[in-house]
Amino acid sequence: MLNNLGNRFQDIFKKIKGNGKLSEKNIKDALKEVRLSLLEADVNYKVVKEFINKIKEKSVGEDVLKGINPGQQFVKIVNDELIELLGGTNARLTKALRPPTVIMLAGLQGAGKTTFAAKLAKFLKKKNEKPYLIGADVYRPAAMKQLQVLGESIDTPVFTIEGSKDAVEICTKGLAKAKEENATYAIFDTAGRLHIDENLMEELKNIRKIIKPQEILLVVDAMTGQDAVNVAKKFNETLNIDGVVLTKLDGDARGGAALSIKAVVGKPIKFIGVGEKLDDIELFHPDRLVSRILGMGDVVSLVEKAQETINEDEARELEEKIKKQTFDLEDFLKQLNQIKKLGPITKLLQMIPGANQLGDLAPAEKEMKKIEAVIQSMTKEERKNPKLMNAGRKKRVAKGSGTNVQVVNNLLKQFEQMKKMMKMFGGGGLPGMKGGFPGMKLPF
Repeated sequence: MLNNLGNRFQDIFKKIKGNGKLSEKNIKDALKEVRLSLLEADVNYKVVKEFINKIKEKSVGEDVLKGINPGQQFVKIVNDELIELLGGTNARLTKALRPPTVIMLAGLQGAGKTTFAAKLAKFLKKKNEKPYLIGADVYRPAAMKQLQVLGESIDTPVFTIEGSKDAVEICTKGLAKAKEENATYAIFDTAGRLHIDENLMEELKNIRKIIKPQEILLVVDAMTGQDAVNVAKKFNETLNIDGVVLTKLDGDARGGAALSIKAVVGKPIKFIGVGEKLDDIELFHPDRLVSRILGMGDVVSLVEKAQETINEDEARELEEKIKKQTFDLEDFLKQLNQIKKLGPITKLLQMIPGANQLGDLAPAEKEMKKIEAVIQSMTKEERKNPKLMNAGRKKRVAKGSGTNVQVVNNLLKQFEQMKKMMKMFGGGGLPGMKGGFPGMKLPF
C-alpha cells in the first residue's frame, strides 16, 4: 500500500515542483492525477471528491500561486489534508475508572480478531498492564484453542469454557474471572461470520449488554478494500463501535480502507497490524502514516521501535568495543540479529526519509541472509580474529554457508572497511538511542 500509493504521489509532486511556478492549469493537472491515484487505491469515491475539492480550494489562492516555494506549499496542503482525512490525531484507548478496562473485539471471520487479541495483550504487557483474554468464539473450530496457544506464548491467562456454545455465559464468567485475577484489561474475542447476519449482530448486542465494554474495536482486513468500509458501516450502525483496527496493512492492500474509514464511518483507526508476528502492531498515527506515504519517512516510529527492541546493556557494551577498536564478526552477527528483530529491511527503510529512492531492496534482504550464513559457518575463534581466515578455512566456510570463496572474501574485506568507518564515527548511533547500530553499514 505504502509503496504503490507513495510512488504515485511522489511522481505527481516531482512534476508540480518542476514547473517552477504554480498556475491554475498545472494544479488542475496535478489534482486530476491525485484523484486517479486515490480511486485506483480503492478510496471511496465520495471521499475522493471531497478531498480533491478541499485541496483545490486551498491551492488556487494567491498565497500559494505566488509563494516563495509554491511546489512545496502544494505538497504541504496535500500532506495536511491527508492527515485530516485519516483522523488528524492519534486516538488512544479509553481506560476504565476501575479495572479491568473491558475491550470487546468484533468483526467478520478471517479478519484476524484472535491474533489481534493476543497482539493487543502483548502490547499492553509492554506498558506494564495485566491483560486477561476471554475466548468467546463458539462457532469457529479451534478458535478457543488458538487463543490459548497464543496466550501461552505471551504468558497471558486465557478464559474459555471448552465445549460451550453459549457465548454470553463465557463472557459473563470470563469477566468475573478477570476481576478475580485483578486484571487491568479484559479482552473479549467474539465470533465472526463470513458475512453479516442477524444472529451474529444479536449475539454481539447481548454480549455488549452483559460486559459493558469501554471500547468496542472493529477488526477489519485492509486487504478487502471498500468492503472493509461497508462492513465498518454496518457494525457501527448496530454496535456503535469506538474505533477500528486495520489488519494486514503490510500486504498488497491498495489502501482504500485506511483512507476511507474515518471519513465514511466517523470512527477513528486506533491500531494497525503490520505483520504476522505478535509484535507487529502499531498505534495508528495519521501524521506518521501520511509521512511514509509521501516518502518523508517516519523516524519517530523507527526510534520507538529500536528503543523497544535494542538491549541497552548490549548497546553500551558494543559502543565500548567500537571505541576500543575490539569490534569483531561475533559482534557484527549480534547486530544483524538486532536488525532482524526490528523487521524486514524494506519495512524499516519506509521509515527513513528518501529511502524510497533506493529502489527494490529485496536483493539486499537476501544478501543479508547470505552474510549471516557465512559468519555462522565460522568458528568462534575465526569470528573473533578474521585474520585467521586462510585459503583452507575460506573454502570450508564457503561450503558450510552454501556460498563461494568470493562471497567470503568480500565479507572480510568490507568488514575491515566498516571498522575503519566506525573509527571515524566514534560510536554514534540512531537519534534518541544510546548505542545500537553505531555507524554501521551492512557489507553488501
